[in-house]
Amino acid sequence: MKYIFVFAAALFLTACKKETQTPIDKDSDSTLVLKKDSIMEKPNDAISVETFPFPTEIKECSCYFARNKKDFENENYIYADNAGTLAYMKIDGKRLSLPLISSSDMEVDDVLTKEIENENYKISVKGKKLATEEAMLFDGTLTLEKADGTKTVIPIYGECGC
Repeated sequence: MKYIFVFAAALFLTACKKETQTPIDKDSDSTLVLKKDSIMEKPNDAISVETFPFPTEIKECSCYFARNKKDFENENYIYADNAGTLAYMKIDGKRLSLPLISSSDMEVDDVLTKEIENENYKISVKGKKLATEEAMLFDGTLTLEKADGTKTVIPIYGECGC
């Protein structure tokens, strides 16, 4: 009986052995590879969104955004709208005028939302107000989805004003 107890105790102790984990070196040049699920979004280069000059069609109030503050200051816009009916973008090499479906009034939590859609694209703009000067500055994202399900999300920086 004594031998069975010693054998069971030894078995129990080896079964509960802790596994050691190798710490991840944050300064290492190695990259972490993750297995991607088939339903994940395609990379940002799946849809080409190009810069364009400010649209001459816009005469009054408007919103216009670039990929970041530096591009905005250099007038490299990827989105502009006339604050009412049309949004302008250059997608896959084509300059497009797209109908605005909805646009927020920015009174709730200083959040800007816009929905743009046609038969080929669905675009969603979401931004948070950073400052109010002559115009309101925003930082956010532009989500672009093609009819075939290809989707990309682009950071944006820009302003809305009259």
